[in-house]
Amino acid sequence: MGIVPPSVAELMRIARRYGLSLDDSALASFRDLMAPTLASYAEVERLYEERAPEPLRRGHTAPSPEGNPLNAWCVRTDLRTHSDGPLAGRTLVVKDNIAVGGVPMSNGSRALRGFVPRADATVITRVLDAGVRIIGKGACEDLGYSAGSHTGADGPVRNPWDPERSAGGSSSGPAVLVATGEADLALGGDQGGSLRVPAAFSGIVGHKPTHGLVPCTGAFPMENTLDHLGPMAATVTDVATLLGVLAGPDGLDPRQGSGAEPVDYLADLDSGVAGLRIGLLTEGFGLPGLSDPRVDEAVRAAAHRLGGVGADVREISVPWHTSGFDVWKVIATDGIAWQMIDGNGLARGVPGPMDPELVAHFGAGRAEHADSFSETVKLVVLNGAYTLGRYHGAHYAMARNLVPELIAGYDAALSEVDVLVLPTVPHVANPLPGKDSSRAEYVGAALGMVNNVAPLDASGHPATAVPAGLVDGLPVSMMIVGPRLRDDLCLRVARAHEVAMGGFPAPHRISSTARA
Repeated sequence: MGIVPPSVAELMRIARRYGLSLDDSALASFRDLMAPTLASYAEVERLYEERAPEPLRRGHTAPSPEGNPLNAWCVRTDLRTHSDGPLAGRTLVVKDNIAVGGVPMSNGSRALRGFVPRADATVITRVLDAGVRIIGKGACEDLGYSAGSHTGADGPVRNPWDPERSAGGSSSGPAVLVATGEADLALGGDQGGSLRVPAAFSGIVGHKPTHGLVPCTGAFPMENTLDHLGPMAATVTDVATLLGVLAGPDGLDPRQGSGAEPVDYLADLDSGVAGLRIGLLTEGFGLPGLSDPRVDEAVRAAAHRLGGVGADVREISVPWHTSGFDVWKVIATDGIAWQMIDGNGLARGVPGPMDPELVAHFGAGRAEHADSFSETVKLVVLNGAYTLGRYHGAHYAMARNLVPELIAGYDAALSEVDVLVLPTVPHVANPLPGKDSSRAEYVGAALGMVNNVAPLDASGHPATAVPAGLVDGLPVSMMIVGPRLRDDLCLRVARAHEVAMGGFPAPHRISSTARA
Protein backbone atom coordinates (compact mmCIF):
# COMPACT_ATOMS: atom_id res chain seq x y z
CA MET A 1 0.00 0.00 0.00
CA GLY A 2 2.59 2.53 1.11
CA ILE A 3 2.00 5.45 3.45
CA VAL A 4 1.57 8.84 1.79
CA PRO A 5 1.67 11.93 4.06
CA PRO A 6 -1.39 14.19 3.79
CA SER A 7 -1.40 17.50 2.00
CA VAL A 8 -2.53 20.64 3.78
CA ALA A 9 -5.64 20.64 1.56
CA GLU A 10 -6.55 17.12 2.72
CA LEU A 11 -6.13 18.14 6.34
CA MET A 12 -8.28 21.19 5.74
CA ARG A 13 -11.14 18.98 4.51
CA ILE A 14 -10.76 16.77 7.58
CA ALA A 15 -10.67 19.78 9.92
CA ARG A 16 -13.88 21.16 8.45
CA ARG A 17 -15.56 17.77 8.79
CA TYR A 18 -14.86 17.84 12.53
CA GLY A 19 -15.64 21.52 13.02
CA LEU A 20 -12.02 22.54 13.65
CA SER A 21 -11.00 26.11 12.82
CA LEU A 22 -7.39 25.77 11.67
CA ASP A 23 -5.49 27.84 9.13
CA ASP A 24 -2.89 26.55 6.67
CA SER A 25 -0.03 27.31 9.03
CA ALA A 26 -1.58 25.31 11.87
CA LEU A 27 -2.38 22.43 9.56
CA ALA A 28 1.17 22.34 8.23
CA SER A 29 2.37 22.15 11.83
CA PHE A 30 0.02 19.26 12.57
CA ARG A 31 1.21 17.52 9.40
CA ASP A 32 4.76 17.62 10.72
CA LEU A 33 3.61 16.28 14.09
CA MET A 34 1.93 13.35 12.34
CA ALA A 35 5.20 12.12 10.80
CA PRO A 36 6.32 9.83 13.67
CA THR A 37 2.91 8.15 13.85
CA LEU A 38 2.76 7.66 10.09
CA ALA A 39 6.19 6.04 10.33
CA SER A 40 4.65 3.50 12.69
CA TYR A 41 1.94 2.81 10.13
CA ALA A 42 4.65 2.05 7.59
CA GLU A 43 6.45 -0.21 10.05
CA VAL A 44 3.24 -2.12 10.85
CA GLU A 45 2.69 -2.61 7.12
CA ARG A 46 6.21 -3.99 6.76
CA LEU A 47 5.81 -6.34 9.72
CA TYR A 48 2.46 -7.60 8.46
CA GLU A 49 3.72 -8.27 4.95
CA GLU A 50 6.63 -10.29 6.36
CA ARG A 51 4.22 -12.54 8.23
CA ALA A 52 1.22 -12.69 5.91
CA PRO A 53 0.39 -16.21 4.75
CA GLU A 54 1.28 -17.25 1.25
CA PRO A 55 -1.86 -16.97 -0.87
CA LEU A 56 -3.57 -20.22 -1.79
CA ARG A 57 -3.73 -20.86 -5.51
CA ARG A 58 -6.71 -22.86 -6.70
CA GLY A 59 -8.30 -23.46 -10.04
CA HIS A 60 -11.67 -21.91 -10.82
CA THR A 61 -13.74 -21.14 -13.88
CA ALA A 62 -16.60 -18.86 -14.79
CA PRO A 63 -19.90 -20.67 -15.34
CA SER A 64 -21.06 -21.02 -18.94
CA PRO A 65 -24.35 -19.27 -19.79
CA GLU A 66 -25.96 -22.55 -20.85
CA GLY A 67 -24.88 -24.13 -17.57
CA ASN A 68 -26.30 -21.29 -15.50
CA PRO A 69 -29.90 -20.76 -16.66
CA LEU A 70 -31.09 -19.37 -13.31
CA ASN A 71 -27.98 -17.18 -12.86
CA ALA A 72 -27.23 -18.95 -9.57
CA TRP A 73 -23.52 -19.70 -10.11
CA CYS A 74 -20.82 -17.05 -9.91
CA VAL A 75 -17.74 -19.30 -10.06
CA ARG A 76 -17.10 -23.05 -10.45
CA THR A 77 -14.45 -24.99 -8.54
CA ASP A 78 -13.50 -28.56 -7.75
CA LEU A 79 -11.87 -28.50 -4.32
CA ARG A 80 -11.37 -31.46 -2.00
CA THR A 81 -8.66 -32.06 0.60
CA HIS A 82 -9.91 -35.20 2.39
CA SER A 83 -11.58 -38.34 1.09
CA ASP A 84 -13.21 -39.36 4.37
CA GLY A 85 -15.28 -37.69 7.07
CA PRO A 86 -18.96 -36.96 7.73
CA LEU A 87 -19.33 -35.05 4.45
CA ALA A 88 -17.37 -37.46 2.25
CA GLY A 89 -18.98 -37.93 -1.15
CA ARG A 90 -21.10 -34.78 -0.81
CA THR A 91 -20.92 -31.61 -2.89
CA LEU A 92 -21.21 -28.11 -1.47
CA VAL A 93 -21.66 -24.60 -2.82
CA VAL A 94 -20.58 -21.50 -0.90
CA LYS A 95 -22.26 -18.11 -0.70
CA ASP A 96 -19.97 -15.57 -2.33
CA ASN A 97 -19.43 -13.56 0.85
CA ILE A 98 -17.34 -16.38 2.41
CA ALA A 99 -13.61 -16.56 1.70
CA VAL A 100 -12.32 -19.57 -0.23
CA GLY A 101 -8.59 -19.00 -0.56
CA GLY A 102 -7.46 -18.49 -4.15
CA VAL A 103 -11.03 -18.13 -5.46
CA PRO A 104 -12.57 -14.73 -6.34
CA MET A 105 -15.05 -13.27 -3.85
CA SER A 106 -17.29 -10.39 -4.93
CA ASN A 107 -20.14 -10.47 -2.36
CA GLY A 108 -22.51 -9.69 -5.21
CA SER A 109 -21.01 -6.23 -5.68
CA ARG A 110 -18.93 -4.36 -8.21
CA ALA A 111 -17.22 -2.72 -5.23
CA LEU A 112 -15.44 -5.99 -4.36
CA ARG A 113 -14.96 -7.39 -7.84
CA GLY A 114 -11.41 -8.61 -8.48
CA PHE A 115 -10.69 -9.47 -4.85
CA VAL A 116 -9.15 -12.90 -4.20
CA PRO A 117 -8.69 -13.89 -0.54
CA ARG A 118 -5.41 -15.45 0.53
CA ALA A 119 -6.87 -18.00 2.93
CA ASP A 120 -10.00 -19.98 3.77
CA ALA A 121 -12.71 -18.94 6.18
CA THR A 122 -12.97 -21.16 9.24
CA VAL A 123 -16.13 -22.82 7.90
CA ILE A 124 -14.34 -23.66 4.64
CA THR A 125 -11.49 -25.34 6.50
CA ARG A 126 -14.01 -27.34 8.51
CA VAL A 127 -16.07 -28.61 5.58
CA LEU A 128 -12.96 -29.54 3.60
CA ASP A 129 -11.57 -31.41 6.61
CA ALA A 130 -14.93 -33.24 6.79
CA GLY A 131 -14.49 -34.61 3.27
CA VAL A 132 -16.80 -32.37 1.24
CA ARG A 133 -16.13 -31.36 -2.38
CA ILE A 134 -16.65 -27.64 -2.95
CA ILE A 135 -17.99 -27.26 -6.47
CA GLY A 136 -18.31 -23.50 -6.59
CA LYS A 137 -19.68 -20.29 -5.19
CA GLY A 138 -23.29 -19.24 -5.44
CA ALA A 139 -24.37 -15.76 -6.47
CA CYS A 140 -25.57 -13.41 -3.75
CA GLU A 141 -27.08 -9.96 -3.48
CA ASP A 142 -25.16 -6.69 -3.50
CA LEU A 143 -23.24 -6.65 -0.19
CA GLY A 144 -25.90 -9.03 1.14
CA TYR A 145 -28.42 -6.25 1.74
CA SER A 146 -31.55 -7.73 0.17
CA ALA A 147 -34.02 -10.52 0.86
CA GLY A 148 -34.98 -10.45 -2.82
CA SER A 149 -32.83 -11.93 -5.59
CA HIS A 150 -32.77 -8.98 -8.01
CA THR A 151 -30.04 -6.74 -6.53
CA GLY A 152 -26.79 -8.55 -7.36
CA ALA A 153 -24.26 -6.95 -9.68
CA ASP A 154 -24.61 -9.77 -12.22
CA GLY A 155 -28.38 -9.64 -12.52
CA PRO A 156 -31.28 -11.47 -10.91
CA VAL A 157 -31.11 -15.02 -9.60
CA ARG A 158 -34.26 -16.82 -10.74
CA ASN A 159 -36.56 -19.04 -8.74
CA PRO A 160 -36.32 -22.75 -9.66
CA TRP A 161 -40.11 -23.14 -9.33
CA ASP A 162 -40.89 -20.14 -11.56
CA PRO A 163 -38.03 -18.24 -13.23
CA GLU A 164 -40.09 -15.04 -13.31
CA ARG A 165 -40.14 -14.96 -9.51
CA SER A 166 -37.65 -14.13 -6.77
CA ALA A 167 -35.43 -16.84 -5.37
CA GLY A 168 -35.05 -14.87 -2.14
CA GLY A 169 -31.85 -13.33 -0.85
CA SER A 170 -29.25 -12.66 -0.04
CA SER A 171 -28.06 -16.31 -0.15
CA SER A 172 -29.93 -16.61 -3.43
CA GLY A 173 -27.59 -18.71 -5.58
CA PRO A 174 -26.77 -21.35 -2.95
CA ALA A 175 -30.47 -21.94 -2.23
CA VAL A 176 -31.30 -22.36 -5.92
CA LEU A 177 -28.41 -24.74 -6.54
CA VAL A 178 -29.54 -26.98 -3.69
CA ALA A 179 -33.17 -26.85 -4.85
CA THR A 180 -32.22 -27.87 -8.40
CA GLY A 181 -30.04 -30.70 -7.14
CA GLU A 182 -26.83 -29.20 -8.56
CA ALA A 183 -25.30 -29.20 -5.06
CA ASP A 184 -26.08 -31.40 -2.07
CA LEU A 185 -25.28 -28.77 0.54
CA ALA A 186 -24.73 -25.03 0.82
CA LEU A 187 -23.27 -22.45 3.16
CA GLY A 188 -25.32 -19.29 3.53
CA GLY A 189 -25.34 -16.14 5.64
CA ASP A 190 -28.13 -14.51 7.63
CA GLN A 191 -28.21 -10.98 9.05
CA GLY A 192 -31.89 -10.26 8.41
CA GLY A 193 -33.25 -13.49 6.97
CA SER A 194 -30.70 -13.87 4.18
CA LEU A 195 -30.48 -17.65 4.60
CA ARG A 196 -34.06 -18.44 5.59
CA VAL A 197 -35.86 -16.34 2.95
CA PRO A 198 -34.13 -18.01 -0.04
CA ALA A 199 -34.63 -21.40 1.63
CA ALA A 200 -38.33 -20.55 1.89
CA PHE A 201 -38.74 -19.31 -1.69
CA SER A 202 -36.68 -22.14 -3.18
CA GLY A 203 -38.37 -24.90 -1.16
CA ILE A 204 -35.40 -26.22 0.82
CA VAL A 205 -34.28 -26.40 4.47
CA GLY A 206 -32.23 -23.59 5.96
CA HIS A 207 -31.03 -23.20 9.53
CA LYS A 208 -29.91 -19.95 11.16
CA PRO A 209 -27.87 -21.11 14.14
CA THR A 210 -27.78 -19.52 17.55
CA HIS A 211 -25.71 -16.35 17.26
CA GLY A 212 -22.05 -17.25 17.80
CA LEU A 213 -22.46 -21.02 17.40
CA VAL A 214 -20.87 -21.04 13.93
CA PRO A 215 -17.76 -18.87 13.51
CA CYS A 216 -17.95 -16.08 10.95
CA THR A 217 -14.17 -15.73 10.66
CA GLY A 218 -13.37 -15.16 7.00
CA ALA A 219 -16.84 -14.07 5.95
CA PHE A 220 -17.55 -10.52 4.78
CA PRO A 221 -19.20 -8.90 7.82
CA MET A 222 -22.22 -6.65 7.88
CA GLU A 223 -22.74 -6.03 11.62
CA ASN A 224 -21.10 -8.22 14.25
CA THR A 225 -24.16 -8.57 16.47
CA LEU A 226 -26.31 -9.69 13.51
CA ASP A 227 -23.85 -11.84 11.54
CA HIS A 228 -24.69 -15.56 11.21
CA LEU A 229 -23.47 -18.32 8.91
CA GLY A 230 -25.43 -21.54 8.54
CA PRO A 231 -26.29 -24.67 6.56
CA MET A 232 -28.76 -25.20 3.72
CA ALA A 233 -29.79 -28.52 2.17
CA ALA A 234 -32.73 -30.40 0.70
CA THR A 235 -33.33 -32.44 3.87
CA VAL A 236 -33.23 -31.82 7.60
CA THR A 237 -30.75 -34.67 8.13
CA ASP A 238 -28.29 -33.06 5.74
CA VAL A 239 -28.66 -29.70 7.47
CA ALA A 240 -28.06 -31.32 10.88
CA THR A 241 -25.00 -33.15 9.56
CA LEU A 242 -23.52 -29.98 8.09
CA LEU A 243 -24.25 -27.99 11.26
CA GLY A 244 -22.31 -30.57 13.27
CA VAL A 245 -19.26 -29.83 11.11
CA LEU A 246 -19.65 -26.04 11.21
CA ALA A 247 -20.46 -25.45 14.87
CA GLY A 248 -18.09 -24.67 17.70
CA PRO A 249 -15.58 -21.98 18.67
CA ASP A 250 -12.54 -21.30 16.52
CA GLY A 251 -10.78 -19.13 19.10
CA LEU A 252 -10.75 -16.24 16.65
CA ASP A 253 -14.29 -14.91 16.16
CA PRO A 254 -15.24 -12.26 18.75
CA ARG A 255 -18.93 -13.06 18.12
CA GLN A 256 -18.42 -16.41 19.86
CA GLY A 257 -18.79 -16.18 23.62
CA SER A 258 -19.07 -18.88 26.25
CA GLY A 259 -21.52 -21.67 25.56
CA ALA A 260 -20.95 -21.86 21.80
CA GLU A 261 -20.04 -25.53 22.05
CA PRO A 262 -21.60 -27.90 19.51
CA VAL A 263 -23.64 -30.97 20.35
CA ASP A 264 -24.48 -34.07 18.34
CA TYR A 265 -27.27 -32.70 16.16
CA LEU A 266 -28.04 -36.17 14.79
CA ALA A 267 -28.34 -37.96 18.15
CA ASP A 268 -32.02 -37.13 18.83
CA LEU A 269 -32.97 -36.03 15.34
CA ASP A 270 -35.44 -38.89 14.85
CA SER A 271 -36.84 -38.86 18.38
CA GLY A 272 -40.13 -37.38 17.22
CA VAL A 273 -42.27 -34.77 18.94
CA ALA A 274 -44.35 -36.83 21.35
CA GLY A 275 -44.76 -34.76 24.50
CA LEU A 276 -43.26 -31.59 23.01
CA ARG A 277 -45.19 -28.32 23.28
CA ILE A 278 -45.40 -26.36 20.03
CA GLY A 279 -46.47 -22.73 20.19
CA LEU A 280 -48.05 -21.02 17.20
CA LEU A 281 -46.58 -17.53 17.53
CA THR A 282 -49.66 -15.32 17.23
CA GLU A 283 -47.79 -12.21 16.07
CA GLY A 284 -46.19 -14.13 13.19
CA PHE A 285 -49.53 -14.69 11.43
CA GLY A 286 -51.90 -12.23 9.78
CA LEU A 287 -49.35 -9.48 9.18
CA PRO A 288 -51.34 -6.51 7.82
CA GLY A 289 -50.72 -5.96 4.13
CA LEU A 290 -48.23 -8.85 3.94
CA SER A 291 -49.70 -12.19 4.97
CA ASP A 292 -51.39 -14.50 2.49
CA PRO A 293 -54.10 -16.34 4.46
CA ARG A 294 -53.34 -19.49 2.49
CA VAL A 295 -49.73 -19.38 3.69
CA ASP A 296 -50.89 -18.90 7.28
CA GLU A 297 -53.26 -21.84 6.94
CA ALA A 298 -50.60 -24.10 5.41
CA VAL A 299 -48.24 -23.40 8.33
CA ARG A 300 -50.98 -23.93 10.91
CA ALA A 301 -51.94 -27.19 9.22
CA ALA A 302 -48.31 -28.35 9.27
CA ALA A 303 -48.05 -27.60 12.98
CA HIS A 304 -51.32 -29.39 13.76
CA ARG A 305 -50.07 -32.36 11.76
CA LEU A 306 -47.42 -32.67 14.45
CA GLY A 307 -50.23 -32.67 16.97
CA GLY A 308 -51.37 -35.88 15.33
CA VAL A 309 -48.06 -37.55 16.23
CA GLY A 310 -48.03 -36.58 19.87
CA ALA A 311 -47.16 -32.88 20.11
CA ASP A 312 -49.21 -30.42 22.12
CA VAL A 313 -49.96 -27.56 19.71
CA ARG A 314 -51.24 -24.29 21.14
CA GLU A 315 -51.31 -20.55 20.45
CA ILE A 316 -48.83 -18.33 22.24
CA SER A 317 -48.16 -14.59 22.10
CA VAL A 318 -44.80 -12.80 21.98
CA PRO A 319 -45.63 -9.08 21.79
CA TRP A 320 -41.92 -8.27 21.47
CA HIS A 321 -41.86 -10.10 18.12
CA THR A 322 -43.50 -7.09 16.46
CA SER A 323 -41.35 -4.53 18.28
CA GLY A 324 -38.30 -6.65 17.55
CA PHE A 325 -38.58 -5.78 13.89
CA ASP A 326 -38.12 -2.10 14.74
CA VAL A 327 -35.20 -2.92 17.03
CA TRP A 328 -33.55 -4.92 14.25
CA LYS A 329 -34.08 -2.14 11.68
CA VAL A 330 -32.23 0.41 13.79
CA ILE A 331 -29.35 -1.97 14.56
CA ALA A 332 -29.12 -3.02 10.92
CA THR A 333 -29.30 0.51 9.51
CA ASP A 334 -26.88 2.29 11.83
CA GLY A 335 -24.72 -0.79 12.40
CA ILE A 336 -24.28 -1.67 8.73
CA ALA A 337 -23.62 1.95 7.75
CA TRP A 338 -21.02 2.20 10.53
CA GLN A 339 -19.26 -1.16 10.15
CA MET A 340 -19.75 -2.36 6.60
CA ILE A 341 -19.83 0.98 4.76
CA ASP A 342 -17.88 3.61 6.69
CA GLY A 343 -15.72 0.93 8.34
CA ASN A 344 -15.17 -1.06 5.13
CA GLY A 345 -16.19 -4.15 7.09
CA LEU A 346 -14.03 -3.47 10.14
CA ALA A 347 -15.60 -3.94 13.57
CA ARG A 348 -13.32 -1.60 15.48
CA GLY A 349 -12.57 -2.17 19.13
CA VAL A 350 -12.99 -5.95 19.06
CA PRO A 351 -10.33 -8.66 18.93
CA GLY A 352 -9.96 -11.22 16.20
CA PRO A 353 -8.27 -11.51 12.80
CA MET A 354 -9.06 -9.06 10.04
CA ASP A 355 -8.19 -9.07 6.36
CA PRO A 356 -6.42 -5.79 5.52
CA GLU A 357 -6.38 -6.60 1.81
CA LEU A 358 -10.16 -7.06 1.81
CA VAL A 359 -10.62 -3.80 3.70
CA ALA A 360 -8.37 -1.88 1.30
CA HIS A 361 -9.89 -3.44 -1.84
CA PHE A 362 -13.46 -2.78 -0.73
CA GLY A 363 -12.69 0.73 0.51
CA ALA A 364 -11.28 1.71 -2.87
CA GLY A 365 -13.96 -0.19 -4.76
CA ARG A 366 -16.93 1.34 -2.97
CA ALA A 367 -15.61 4.82 -3.73
CA GLU A 368 -15.07 3.98 -7.38
CA HIS A 369 -18.32 2.06 -7.92
CA ALA A 370 -20.70 3.87 -5.58
CA ASP A 371 -23.14 4.67 -8.38
CA SER A 372 -23.34 0.95 -9.21
CA PHE A 373 -24.61 -0.02 -5.77
CA SER A 374 -28.08 -1.54 -5.62
CA GLU A 375 -30.91 0.73 -4.56
CA THR A 376 -31.04 -1.13 -1.23
CA VAL A 377 -27.38 -0.42 -0.49
CA LYS A 378 -27.83 3.23 -1.46
CA LEU A 379 -30.78 3.35 0.94
CA VAL A 380 -28.83 2.02 3.93
CA VAL A 381 -25.90 4.35 3.09
CA LEU A 382 -28.13 7.43 3.04
CA ASN A 383 -30.38 6.42 5.94
CA GLY A 384 -27.51 5.30 8.15
CA ALA A 385 -25.32 8.30 7.38
CA TYR A 386 -28.23 10.62 8.18
CA THR A 387 -29.24 9.02 11.48
CA LEU A 388 -25.65 8.57 12.66
CA GLY A 389 -24.78 12.13 11.66
CA ARG A 390 -27.91 13.73 13.08
CA TYR A 391 -28.37 11.61 16.22
CA HIS A 392 -24.77 10.41 16.73
CA GLY A 393 -25.65 6.73 17.19
CA ALA A 394 -27.98 7.30 20.13
CA HIS A 395 -30.74 5.19 18.60
CA TYR A 396 -28.33 2.34 17.89
CA ALA A 397 -27.44 2.45 21.60
CA MET A 398 -31.15 2.46 22.50
CA ALA A 399 -31.82 -0.52 20.25
CA ARG A 400 -28.90 -2.50 21.66
CA ASN A 401 -30.22 -1.78 25.16
CA LEU A 402 -33.63 -3.15 24.13
CA VAL A 403 -32.22 -6.44 22.80
CA PRO A 404 -32.20 -8.09 26.26
CA GLU A 405 -35.93 -7.38 26.52
CA LEU A 406 -36.47 -8.84 23.06
CA ILE A 407 -34.57 -11.96 24.11
CA ALA A 408 -36.55 -12.15 27.33
CA GLY A 409 -39.81 -11.90 25.37
CA TYR A 410 -38.99 -14.97 23.31
CA ASP A 411 -37.52 -16.77 26.31
CA ALA A 412 -40.68 -16.21 28.34
CA ALA A 413 -42.74 -17.91 25.64
CA LEU A 414 -40.12 -20.66 25.31
CA SER A 415 -40.52 -21.41 29.02
CA GLU A 416 -44.15 -22.31 28.31
CA VAL A 417 -43.57 -24.18 25.03
CA ASP A 418 -40.58 -26.02 23.63
CA VAL A 419 -40.51 -24.32 20.22
CA LEU A 420 -42.29 -21.51 18.41
CA VAL A 421 -43.76 -21.96 14.93
CA LEU A 422 -44.69 -19.27 12.40
CA PRO A 423 -44.44 -18.62 8.64
CA THR A 424 -40.86 -17.97 7.56
CA VAL A 425 -42.13 -15.48 4.99
CA PRO A 426 -45.75 -14.29 5.02
CA HIS A 427 -46.28 -15.04 1.34
CA VAL A 428 -44.86 -17.16 -1.47
CA ALA A 429 -42.14 -15.91 -3.81
CA ASN A 430 -43.05 -12.59 -5.38
CA PRO A 431 -42.42 -11.70 -9.06
CA LEU A 432 -39.04 -10.23 -9.87
CA PRO A 433 -39.29 -6.45 -10.38
CA GLY A 434 -39.23 -5.39 -14.02
CA LYS A 435 -36.84 -2.89 -15.52
CA ASP A 436 -39.56 -0.24 -15.40
CA SER A 437 -40.32 -0.79 -11.71
CA SER A 438 -40.16 2.24 -9.47
CA ARG A 439 -37.52 2.58 -6.80
CA ALA A 440 -40.20 1.93 -4.17
CA GLU A 441 -41.21 -1.30 -5.92
CA TYR A 442 -37.57 -2.37 -6.25
CA VAL A 443 -36.86 -1.78 -2.55
CA GLY A 444 -40.17 -3.29 -1.44
CA ALA A 445 -39.39 -6.49 -3.34
CA ALA A 446 -36.02 -6.61 -1.58
CA LEU A 447 -36.84 -5.68 2.01
CA GLY A 448 -40.58 -5.94 2.43
CA MET A 449 -40.94 -9.54 3.65
CA VAL A 450 -38.52 -9.96 6.55
CA ASN A 451 -40.82 -9.09 9.47
CA ASN A 452 -40.77 -12.64 10.87
CA VAL A 453 -37.13 -13.52 10.23
CA ALA A 454 -35.21 -10.34 11.07
CA PRO A 455 -36.08 -10.05 14.80
CA LEU A 456 -34.42 -13.42 15.41
CA ASP A 457 -31.14 -12.11 14.02
CA ALA A 458 -31.26 -9.42 16.70
CA SER A 459 -32.24 -11.88 19.46
CA GLY A 460 -29.85 -14.60 18.30
CA HIS A 461 -32.30 -17.51 18.72
CA PRO A 462 -31.89 -20.51 16.41
CA ALA A 463 -34.48 -20.85 13.65
CA THR A 464 -35.06 -23.54 11.04
CA ALA A 465 -36.99 -22.88 7.82
CA VAL A 466 -38.65 -25.97 6.31
CA PRO A 467 -41.07 -26.44 3.41
CA ALA A 468 -44.67 -26.75 4.60
CA GLY A 469 -46.63 -27.16 1.38
CA LEU A 470 -47.43 -25.38 -1.85
CA VAL A 471 -49.66 -22.43 -2.71
CA ASP A 472 -50.22 -21.73 -6.41
CA GLY A 473 -47.47 -24.26 -7.11
CA LEU A 474 -44.89 -22.32 -5.05
CA PRO A 475 -43.29 -23.36 -1.75
CA VAL A 476 -44.63 -22.27 1.63
CA SER A 477 -42.11 -22.33 4.48
CA MET A 478 -42.58 -22.91 8.20
CA MET A 479 -40.05 -21.53 10.70
CA ILE A 480 -39.27 -23.36 13.94
CA VAL A 481 -37.65 -21.25 16.68
CA GLY A 482 -36.02 -22.73 19.76
CA PRO A 483 -34.22 -21.56 22.89
CA ARG A 484 -30.72 -20.24 22.40
CA LEU A 485 -28.23 -23.08 21.83
CA ARG A 486 -31.09 -25.58 21.36
CA ASP A 487 -30.49 -25.82 17.64
CA ASP A 488 -30.89 -29.58 18.07
CA LEU A 489 -34.47 -29.10 19.22
CA CYS A 490 -35.37 -26.95 16.19
CA LEU A 491 -33.95 -29.61 13.90
CA ARG A 492 -35.69 -32.44 15.75
CA VAL A 493 -39.09 -30.78 15.26
CA ALA A 494 -38.22 -30.00 11.64
CA ARG A 495 -37.32 -33.64 11.06
CA ALA A 496 -40.60 -34.83 12.59
CA HIS A 497 -42.44 -32.44 10.28
CA GLU A 498 -40.47 -33.75 7.29
CA VAL A 499 -41.42 -37.33 8.18
CA ALA A 500 -45.07 -36.39 8.73
CA MET A 501 -45.17 -34.75 5.30
CA GLY A 502 -43.52 -37.75 3.65
CA GLY A 503 -40.58 -35.63 2.47
CA PHE A 504 -40.42 -32.31 0.71
CA PRO A 505 -41.20 -31.77 -2.97
CA ALA A 506 -38.61 -30.62 -5.49
CA PRO A 507 -39.22 -28.15 -8.33
CA HIS A 508 -41.26 -29.96 -10.96
CA ARG A 509 -38.90 -28.99 -13.74
CA ILE A 510 -36.18 -30.98 -11.91
CA SER A 511 -38.08 -33.78 -10.23
CA SER A 512 -41.62 -34.72 -9.32
CA THR A 513 -40.53 -36.96 -6.45
CA ALA A 514 -40.33 -36.07 -2.77
CA ARG A 515 -37.02 -35.72 -0.96
CA ALA A 516 -36.92 -37.57 2.35
